[in-house]
Amino acid sequence: MATVQFGILAFAYQVIDASGPMDLLGSANKSAFRINREYGPVGDELISQAPQFTFHHIGVTKDPVKLGTGQMTIMPTTTDLISETSICTQSMPTSSANILVASTGVLNGKTATVNNIEFEWVRNRWPQVNWTREKKWIIDGNIWTGSGAVAAMDMVAYWLKENYGLPVLIQASSTLDYEPRGEDGLFNVLPQRCDSKGEKISTHVFKYYDSEVEQHSQ
Repeated sequence: MATVQFGILAFAYQVIDASGPMDLLGSANKSAFRINREYGPVGDELISQAPQFTFHHIGVTKDPVKLGTGQMTIMPTTTDLISETSICTQSMPTSSANILVASTGVLNGKTATVNNIEFEWVRNRWPQVNWTREKKWIIDGNIWTGSGAVAAMDMVAYWLKENYGLPVLIQASSTLDYEPRGEDGLFNVLPQRCDSKGEKISTHVFKYYDSEVEQHSQ
C-alpha cells in the first residue's frame, strides 16, 4: 500500500483545527499500530489494513504568525496554493479554513459547510457557494468541508473508515480515547455497547496482554 502524503497548510488557524485530525490520522498509521503492540495485542491482519501517512507542514512564510482565526491574514501565496492544488488533489478544509478556500473561488457552485458560528457572516460574503448547516461535514467531489474543529476529526474518522475499514478506525480512535460522531452529530459510528441492564456504556474496549508469552506471539 503506497504512503499517503498529507499537506497541512500552516496559516493562523485555531490549533485544534489541524492538530485534532492529524492526531487521529497519526494514530491510524501502520507504524503507530506496530508501536501499540508494546502495550496490547494488535494483529498482523489489522496492521496490514492500516495506511501509512507522511505529513508535510507547508508554511506561508518563515515568519512567526499569530494564532487564532480572528487575527487571520490571508496571504496571496496561500490562496494561490489552494487554487493550484484543489484541481488534482483531495482537499479537507475545516472550520474557518473554509473561509480561506471560499475566497479563492474554488467553492463556487459547490455545496459546503463552515463553522456554524460564522455561518450567516460567511454566506453573505460568498453567496456563490451553496452553504449548508444540515451536516457536520459535506462532500462535494474532491472537496470535503468540516463545520468545526471537532467535526473535522469526525470527518477524518469517516474518511479513515471508508478507505481503510472500521477496525482501523476503532484501533486509531481508541488510542486517543475518542469516539467519532456521524455526519448528523450522533454517536453512531462505532458499535455501541450496553450493560446487563441495557444501559449504554463506554464504547471502546481496551485490550491488554495477559502474559509475556502472548506479547511475544503477536
